[in-house]
Amino acid sequence: MSIYDDETELGIFDEPETVESPRRPRRRLGSRPGGPRRPAPPPGTVAVARLVGLVVLAVALVVGLAVSVGGGGKGGYAAYMDGVQPIAQRSARVGSAFAGALGSASLTLSGLRTKLEGWAQEEQQAYDQAQALQPPGPLQSAQQELLAALQLRALGLANLAGTLAQAGSKPTATVASELATQAQLLSASDIVWAELFRLPATETLARRGVTGVIAPASRFVANPDVISSRSFALVYARLKSTAAGGKVTGLHGSALVGTAAVFGGRTVPLSTSTPTTVDVAPDLVFRVTFTDSGNYQEVRVPVTLQVTVSGQTVLSQRRVVPSILAKRQATVSFGNLQLPPAAFGASANVHVEIGKVPGEVRLANNGATYPVFFSLPKNG
Repeated sequence: MSIYDDETELGIFDEPETVESPRRPRRRLGSRPGGPRRPAPPPGTVAVARLVGLVVLAVALVVGLAVSVGGGGKGGYAAYMDGVQPIAQRSARVGSAFAGALGSASLTLSGLRTKLEGWAQEEQQAYDQAQALQPPGPLQSAQQELLAALQLRALGLANLAGTLAQAGSKPTATVASELATQAQLLSASDIVWAELFRLPATETLARRGVTGVIAPASRFVANPDVISSRSFALVYARLKSTAAGGKVTGLHGSALVGTAAVFGGRTVPLSTSTPTTVDVAPDLVFRVTFTDSGNYQEVRVPVTLQVTVSGQTVLSQRRVVPSILAKRQATVSFGNLQLPPAAFGASANVHVEIGKVPGEVRLANNGATYPVFFSLPKNG
């Protein structure tokens, strides 16, 4: 065999047609289009390559879908909850303002209606803001419950305002029942938020291993008794007695029942006529009891206690009773009494005053002055 025979067999050179192999006829290669033929791949190589390509493509699609649905990992969840947080806080503050207004001493019926309409608009704005959020795919259903909770709050407040606007001459009990029925939407919003948004969202975060991200809470009704039919009846009756101009009708007032000094495990009633010796122990407390002498619930009733020595005020404290029902009593305690040395060994007076409530006319029974002698305990 010649060297030319070997090179022709490998397809490296093209020889003239007259040159022949001593063993077999030479194949003509140079006339094939496209140049020399490449060696054929082993059987099955093409199929395997195609399969690998399809697998790579499928993996890329799955990863892309996971990123799209998952919101880009922890960052997507954190960004979403960061958007929910201020909405949750503002909505809860509306709930606090609502409860506070029901206990306001200066509020009128028309004023409450105006506030309810304004709060309903705030909750609607919160709904619109929440609707613009873009939650990760696994939180899509929780997002819908978040929107439902805000919608319930907006609707409940608007319906309360509408109920007051249509109250007219309806009996107080009827209006109170209607108000309580509408207020159930506010309670329902808390359930939806806690059980259908926050709980499932928290479980989703834990299931996907997302740490450091918290689904915020938002409670609108902190005290269910505030929106009960009984509570609304008291509030409505009180507000109804106040005209739009602030004039209060009906019988309103407070009456002081008595004051006692409590020290060393003893309770000593003070007298307005006879001086009372009071041991100034660390646990000394003055307890003031008064009654709502009118026909309506009163709210934010101020009570003050002052100690004077030789006509000079040496101690003054003030307390506020959030609410007291008609014909009921309330007791206020004054402790942590920091009396100066001048109060000992001298004649002193303890003066108690129940503040005037709106519409109150008679004030003679609101206060009293008690002569006392302050002394150190015998064992100290």
